[in-house]
Amino acid sequence: MKPTDVAEFINSLNASIFTQQVGTALSNVAAGVVEHNKQGEVTLKFKMKRIGESNQVAITHTLDFVEPTKRGKRREDTTLDTPMYVTGNGLELFQTDPTAQLFNREQAPVVPR
Repeated sequence: MKPTDVAEFINSLNASIFTQQVGTALSNVAAGVVEHNKQGEVTLKFKMKRIGESNQVAITHTLDFVEPTKRGKRREDTTLDTPMYVTGNGLELFQTDPTAQLFNREQAPVVPR
């Protein structure tokens, strides 16, 4: 099995919303660290559970961050699930390429006139 493409994996979680949430958390925490000269933290956590008897796993992804503020800190966490397939190319949202042709010309079920 090939290693999972991490950029594609993260971008597939929660229909790319997770990527935007991570980017926002990183920016906000970094800004708070610089502005208030205090430590911040961003944590990503992944849990996986097999779905039935298939080659799919439910990935529970959690974004947890602590943003320093003037008088303390602001903490937020978000947890959602995304089902993915375990394939020869690692973890993928689709088991096969959804843009690939189902049939080539010789295999087409309808013969052209």
